[in-house]
Amino acid sequence: MSLHLLHCAPDPKALTLWATRHRLLSPDGDAGYAIHALLSAAFGGSAPKPFRYLGAQQGLLAYTDQSSESLREQAALVTPDVEQALRLDTLAMRAFPQTWRQDQLLGFEVRVRPVLRAKDGRERDVFLHAIESSTATGATTAADNREAVYADWLERQLSAQGAASVVSAGMEAFRLSRVIRRGAGKNSSERQARTVTGPDAVFKGVLQVRDDEAFNRLLRRGIGRHRAFGFGMLLLKPAGSC
Repeated sequence: MSLHLLHCAPDPKALTLWATRHRLLSPDGDAGYAIHALLSAAFGGSAPKPFRYLGAQQGLLAYTDQSSESLREQAALVTPDVEQALRLDTLAMRAFPQTWRQDQLLGFEVRVRPVLRAKDGRERDVFLHAIESSTATGATTAADNREAVYADWLERQLSAQGAASVVSAGMEAFRLSRVIRRGAGKNSSERQARTVTGPDAVFKGVLQVRDDEAFNRLLRRGIGRHRAFGFGMLLLKPAGSC
């Protein structure tokens, strides 16, 4: 199955107006849910994901297994407000590599939501969980180092199913961000919108491919939770450029 890298340049003003009108803009201005909804409105079940919105200057990047022709056919049917917000006239795609050498080094960047699902069903910051676990056991660990805890979590995500390992990684940005999510319901109009606060981190570094097929699955799936809302897209570049 082919993989493509998609890019478009959403109109920041039209995007904000659309998100505000549909009550999909978080108090922090995070547009993740709004872009998720816009992509779903434009492409339905073929909506590209995971994606990363890099702002007005760099635009929107996403992975998709759909062809350019297929996505353009669907985009031709969208309503004017959706087309304007995403600026689908700027849509560009290119085939993405699907063959990786074992032990190949690649530079990476990824925005992640390092959380785990607690027993009560709620999400828990893995850093806070590590602090509590360390306190309960009396162990002396690196649990008081947020970057180290998140880097360890990232290593586990990348190494799942033997996909890749981390050669080096550093946390380039961190904040606690509030994002919009909807609860359970038969359709979007019945699902109550709510604000969820959690960790929002950007890591950059170098990884080493361990298994070609597992790494391709990782790219398509993304890393961690909230992958359909702007988190988890693994951006790659030559290791020598890092």
